[in-house]
Formats: sequence, C-alpha cells, structure tokens
Amino acid sequence: MGKKNRIGVLAAALSMGVAGCDTFGDDGSPLTEDDRDVSVARIWNEVLLEGIRNDYARPTVHARNLWHSSAAMYDAWAAYDDTASTWLLGKTQAGFRCEYTPPNLPRDRQRAREEAISFAAYRIIRHRFRNSPGADFVAELADGTMAELGYDVEDTGAERGSPAALGNRIADCYIGYGLQDGSNEANEYAPLVYAPVNPPIEPEDPGNPDILDMNRWQQISLTLSIDQSGNIVEGVPAFVGPEWGNVHPFSLTAADRAVCRRSGFEYPVYHDPGPPPMTTNLPDEYKWTHSLVSVWSSHLDPETGRGAEIVDISPARLGNIQKYPVTFEEHRNFYNLLLGGTRSTGYKVNPATGAPYEPQLVPLGDYTRAIAEFWADGPESETPPGHWFVIVNTIGEHPQFIKRFEGRGPIVGPLEWDVKIYFALGGAMHDAAIAAWSAKGCYDYVRPVSAIRAMADRGQSTDPADPNCPYHVDGIEYIDDPSDPAGDGSKRVIACVRPGDPLADDPYTPGVDALNVGKIKLWAWRGPAYISNSNFDVAGVGWILAEGWWPYQRPTFVTPPFAGYISGHSTYSRTAAELLTLFTGDPYFPGGKSEFRVPRNEFLVFEDGPSVDITLEWAKYIDASDQCSLSRLWGGIHPPADDIAGRLIGMELGPEAFEHARDYFSGLR
Repeated sequence: MGKKNRIGVLAAALSMGVAGCDTFGDDGSPLTEDDRDVSVARIWNEVLLEGIRNDYARPTVHARNLWHSSAAMYDAWAAYDDTASTWLLGKTQAGFRCEYTPPNLPRDRQRAREEAISFAAYRIIRHRFRNSPGADFVAELADGTMAELGYDVEDTGAERGSPAALGNRIADCYIGYGLQDGSNEANEYAPLVYAPVNPPIEPEDPGNPDILDMNRWQQISLTLSIDQSGNIVEGVPAFVGPEWGNVHPFSLTAADRAVCRRSGFEYPVYHDPGPPPMTTNLPDEYKWTHSLVSVWSSHLDPETGRGAEIVDISPARLGNIQKYPVTFEEHRNFYNLLLGGTRSTGYKVNPATGAPYEPQLVPLGDYTRAIAEFWADGPESETPPGHWFVIVNTIGEHPQFIKRFEGRGPIVGPLEWDVKIYFALGGAMHDAAIAAWSAKGCYDYVRPVSAIRAMADRGQSTDPADPNCPYHVDGIEYIDDPSDPAGDGSKRVIACVRPGDPLADDPYTPGVDALNVGKIKLWAWRGPAYISNSNFDVAGVGWILAEGWWPYQRPTFVTPPFAGYISGHSTYSRTAAELLTLFTGDPYFPGGKSEFRVPRNEFLVFEDGPSVDITLEWAKYIDASDQCSLSRLWGGIHPPADDIAGRLIGMELGPEAFEHARDYFSGLR
C-alpha cells in the first residue's frame, strides 16, 4: 500500500462506525463519544511520520517536531477538558507567552476537539516541512488529509470562537515559541559556536592519517554522501545538533543541568554522564571499547566463524537483563567480547499465556545483520524517536491491548489515549534528544571507524618486542580467540600482518612485495567494497587490513553526522521503554510478546539476506530497547562506552517525563 493510500485509509476510517454514538448531557446538548476506530490524533501522527520519512535524517529536529505537534494536539484536547491543564496554551514557556482566552464550551466537545487538533497539527506540519526535500509531498498529504476530514485549509482565523480558530491559535503559538526555544530554527538549526577540531576522515582511502586528536569526532568525507533518509548530502556533512543542550526541555530541570566548558564556550549538559574513555584518562578502556566493535563485526556472516553459530533469539533466551554496569571497567563483564551480546536470562513463561516462549534457532550472522538494519531506521527512516511512535501505534492496535491509563481505571477512548500517550512520549523523546546531544556536544567523542583506523595506523600496543609490527602506546591491542575463528591457526581476531601472510602483498601496487607486513589486520566484516549488487551479494567475514575497516553500512554512509558519546539510540529507546512501562501499567508488550517478521533474502538492504526467515521478538519494552542498543554495536556505529551511558540516562528520563506528563493530565501544572 502506498504512502498516500495508507493515510487515506486512516482518514476514511475516522468517518466509519459513528452512527449511534451520540448521547446527551444533563443540559440536553449532544456529546459524541470517543470511540472512533482511528482518532484524528493518530491520523495526524501518521502524516507527521511521513513528513519525517521524507525529510533529512535529523533525530534532534524530529524529536522536537514530534514533541511540538504532540503537545499542540494535547493542548487542543485539554482546552475542552474540565481537569487537564495545557502545556503552552495560556502559559509561558522559555519566556514565550501564548495568550489565550478560554472559549465557551461547545455543544459537542468531541467534534470540537477533532477540529481544533486538526487545524493545529496541520499548520505546524506545513510550517516545519516547508523547506524539506519532500515539501511538496508533505503539503499535498496534509492538504488532502484536511479535505478528507472535511476541514477548509483556507479557514485561517485565530480569533476567539470556533475550534478551527483555536487550532490555528495553538499552531501560531507553537511556531512562535519554536523560533525562540534555543534550537536556532530560524537559521536551519545551525550551531553558533561549535567547530570540529579534526579534519574529516576519508574512509574510501586507507587509514586515518590526518586525525589530530584521537578522542574527538571527525566529519566523514565521501565521494557521494547519502543520509539515512535517502537524501544526497552536498559537501561534507556537518555535526547535527552540537548545541542542542540549549533547547528548552519538557521535564528536564535546572537540577539536571551541568555546565561543560570547552574552547571558551559553555555547553549545558543534562544528566552529565562524565567523560568517556579516552587515550588520556582510560587508555585501556578506550582500546577495549572500540576494538570490541571490530570483533563484533566478525559476527555478521551466517556462514563463517562465530556468525555461523546457531543461537536462540526468542524471549526464552534473550531479554530480562537484571543489572547494568555503572563503570567502564565493568563493561568487560557485561559485554561478551568474543561471542557477542550481553548477560541476559530470558523468561521461563509468557505471562499472558502461561506457556513457555518457543525457542527460535537461527544463525548469529542473520540475527546480527537483521537487528543492525531494523533499528538503524534506514532509507525511509522516521528516525529513532519516530520509530517509538510507530511502536506505540502498533501497541494501540493490538487486539489484546486495553487502553487504561497506568493499567487501571476506566477504559480510555482512542482520541484521549492517543493525545495523552503522544504528549508523554513526545516530551520524553524531546528530553532524550536534549540530554544525549548535550553530552555529544560537550564531549565531542570519536566514532569507532575513526578510532579503530587511528589506533591501527599507529601499530600495536601489546608487545614492545614484536619484530614485525611496530609498537605504539596508542596502538591497538592484539585480541586472542581460543576458538581460532579464522581457521588458520592464528587464534586471534586482531593481529599483525607478517611475512607470508596472504595480506602481505598489496594487489594495488604491482611489483612491490610484502608492502603490508607490519600493518594491523582484523578478522571482521569485509565491507561494502565486496558488494557489487546489494540484492545478491554478501560481503562476508574475513581477514582485512584495519586501515580499511568499515562499519556495517552502505558505501555512501559510514556513521551519522554527530559525535558518538552518548548513544542517541540507547537514550531514546530506554527512555521510551521506561515511559511505556509506566503509562500502560505493564512492562510486557500486549499478549506478552511483540514480533517483527524478517523474510529470507528480502529484508536486508546493505547486502543480501538474511539467509533464513527470522522473527524479531521482545517480551518487554525494555527488551526491545536493549536489542536496539546492541544493534548499534553490531552495526559498527557505537562502542559499549556510548551505549551504556545512554541506557542509564534513559532509565532516569523515562520516569521523569511520565511523572511530569501525569501532572498535566491531573491539572496540577
């Protein structure tokens, strides 16, 4: 089903099944029940998600778009409620005052809410995506949705009176507020003071010879750059959101904020995780955390080495992590360097059915590639925060799911449920973006592709007496694997190219023998150079020179254009999982399990695969979050140091955002 048709079906569903819904209040006025199969809030959330998929891949910007549109819809709903309080309507946020005189309550509050919500969401979406590469498509989609809902987009009045006027007023306020909330929207969200200290890495060329500071982020320079939404990027992609800590938050407070001083400037940092492992403070952990990423890339082949091992990926084996490390040194006991994954116990039974979870046995190499691509939010990305809105919408559609706030009390109608859960989740994702990117801007931390290549360029730091491979204190460490995964007797996954090694001679330099002796080699995913046609080819795993190591990504994309520490995926996902657990009153997905089918040889886009049918499964929301976090390690994007810091902060952000949202629902703010 096409994008436009999908939205059209949702819009049409709004008008279905409403006959006989009207009852009458004590004053005889008609009151339409909140029982539409598809709420207008859900419809406009779908329109927004399509806008995100057709825009540039900017997680911070779209977390903010999701939040502002959700808050605007909530304000339109709350304006007609006797208890709930609004967030911006009639309030002051970040010094911006949204003047508002409460309207006379209409005869039919439900219809008024739908109209006000639609006008507010429509105006914000048209404003926010007016300069996007998909602007024409989004405009046509938004206009068409208004027409299907029976509203006139030419009704632009904002004076007190009709629900349409109220929606327009709310949109005006959010647009005005957004121009002074610290995001620098007026200048396309450009940073004011940040500048990278390193020249760009050019991963199409060997090594990382130009890096100046091995602890700091580098831009990526490619012949052709395409972002995760499929847009061609002109020039060298700049850091997205290095000063996002300046953006006005939802539930974050001054007590959560620290000040990071660097290069004469101050960067606010929320829930400051402290510095990551660097060559200057924790050199052993720096080497270990980045080297793990190269080792795990050797798990990406279902026919070779560790990747060929059959593993159980069902909730019977995966999930239910009981404890997370709190120091970098503890990472070594949490992550399995050689085998992959982390400590988890799984679950004995599905609490919804009382039956054990059925095992699902698949090659490790298929599982790792599937989750790396599923959670990456690829060419039609709604970005990580938008992905969790998709998950929320899927939860709401589950036939066994009952919409009760915190899992108790009366059943909530579709519109009220959607408006409130979008408000809470949108605020949480917005705060997660601010917290994660405030750390990224402060610590400006290196990505694995830069660190691995830079360490390897310097040599090895294991054996000062090695006669073949130069020693350097900042070089990479050899890593032994007793299983000998390469099958060549080396029993190493990070080693030195020695005389007689198949990698010793450089095929690109005829007549020069043993040119590569003394260089570092990795047992790893071989990279996009081994893929001519991603519909049929598989790069596989083998010995490669470390100077050419590449994350499990396309040749037109290496890593996202911003610093690594802390992981945005880990922060967003754990924040969302914690919030959904509290909002729904149940840590488990409806029915005790959620699934996503990954068909054989159809799902992967970086290369062909998977080699077997797979179903990704999660018992709890936090299990999905934990899998998302690990996917970034197997994908070569983040090391453990980035991951755990994001998870730990998300564990605080989710409950904070939920409590804050609940106060608005109760009229306490």
